[in-house]
Amino acid sequence: MATNREITAQSRKDEGKGASRRLRRAGQVPAVVYGADVAPQSIQLEHNSVLVAARHEWFFSSVLDLSVDGKKQKVLVRDLQKHPFKLQVLHIDFQRIDENAVIRIRVPLHFLNKEKSPAAKTSGVVISHNITEVEVACLPKNLPEFIGVDLAELKEGDIIHLSELQLPMGVEIPELKFGKEHDHPVVTAHTMKEEVEEAPAPAEGEAAAAAAAAAAPAKAAPAKEEKK
Repeated sequence: MATNREITAQSRKDEGKGASRRLRRAGQVPAVVYGADVAPQSIQLEHNSVLVAARHEWFFSSVLDLSVDGKKQKVLVRDLQKHPFKLQVLHIDFQRIDENAVIRIRVPLHFLNKEKSPAAKTSGVVISHNITEVEVACLPKNLPEFIGVDLAELKEGDIIHLSELQLPMGVEIPELKFGKEHDHPVVTAHTMKEEVEEAPAPAEGEAAAAAAAAAAPAKAAPAKEEKK
């Protein structure tokens, strides 16, 4: 199960672009928390703390305890905006959740025991991770921080599909309800084919000259002059 993670914030009154710019200059991140049939609330968070938290998977795939002015509420990160080239978080959207209602969120896949697999020990075999995260549906209490994909038995030619993932109790993948065509390959172990380098084709002019030379009759040797 996911670990409880607490994020601290303060409520704010000032809104608008000018207020947001002032907050960023002061080392704060403007944010909003909404949902659960409660009016949206404007908040602010300490920038460096957010920047550190956002480097971890759990920040985006876990139910967080958001403490606003000391009052906690369960939330998910639904959007985080970053500056295009500066190391700066510009804005965050948090969504309140109902602990008794099913949530849908993307969680990362962790690929385990790759080095132990027969495929990894076979020369010329490439193990491809086609999907690195998957959307799951579950109650908040059942939300995993990640889903492990065990590759210990993976052999050359094997394919692991979404339906083969070992999910925790109470967790499902909604996409699988839409048919077999949605049972995407997660991991494949395939052999790299060696490419045989072909000799370059002759240029068009060279080819024509070679063909003409081959078709022309051989020249007869000049007749010897008879001695009188």
